[in-house]
Amino acid sequence: MAEFGLFIMGAGPGDPELLTMKAYNVLKRAEVVLYDNLSNQKLLEIAPKGCEMVYVGKKPYEKCTPQEKINELIVKYAKLKRVVVRLKGGDPFIFGRGFEETLYAEAHGIKSHYIPGISSMQGLGFIDVPLTHRGISESVWIITATKKDGSLSKDLACAMKTSATVVIYMGMKKLAEISAAYKLAGLGSTPAAIIQHATLPHQKQGTCEIKDIQEMALKEGLSYPAIIVIGDVVKVREIVSSQQYFKQAVAV
Repeated sequence: MAEFGLFIMGAGPGDPELLTMKAYNVLKRAEVVLYDNLSNQKLLEIAPKGCEMVYVGKKPYEKCTPQEKINELIVKYAKLKRVVVRLKGGDPFIFGRGFEETLYAEAHGIKSHYIPGISSMQGLGFIDVPLTHRGISESVWIITATKKDGSLSKDLACAMKTSATVVIYMGMKKLAEISAAYKLAGLGSTPAAIIQHATLPHQKQGTCEIKDIQEMALKEGLSYPAIIVIGDVVKVREIVSSQQYFKQAVAV
């Protein structure tokens, strides 16, 4: 039986073919789509003719649709239509404010459904950087570099004390602070990478040591939106090519 209501939907990292089948099937019967700046607009072509498209994008550090206005639109359309899609880049529950919108809708008596999307951090695999790898990284810290008050998350200091892969969202304006924090901790040589527009034809990336990340981003022309990854997984190919690594892996 078909479900109705509000669908908080992940559009994935960019490539429209990475959309889930569930998301595709819901989009095919959508009556209204409220879509973000980071969701690939080719996905709108899946919706039926006559579906109303409403742009509610937020470009970093530029004019954007206030969250309060988005909330109002969600309620407005969900009370008028049977299938309302809130299309968000990546996964809506990973720094996407998707659950905030879910709670707001439910507070107004609107039934909501969560449809996961491939997170933009998983796009790192397209530059041969796995989030985890046996013998190299057994965990992942996912951190926002810019908190509500604009400050750098203090969780970064905790993550730096571990061997975990550190993935940073919304950090391109904080590169100098991130680099300085690692250098202060004596970890300036830690491998790092940035990927922008992951999975898309115009994808760009660069690798370096974290102490040089600001200079590398400038040299490679990298800007937001982008994902930053820090840790030995960045140089995993070099590590696995060593005979010592294979001996350790076999022993485990």
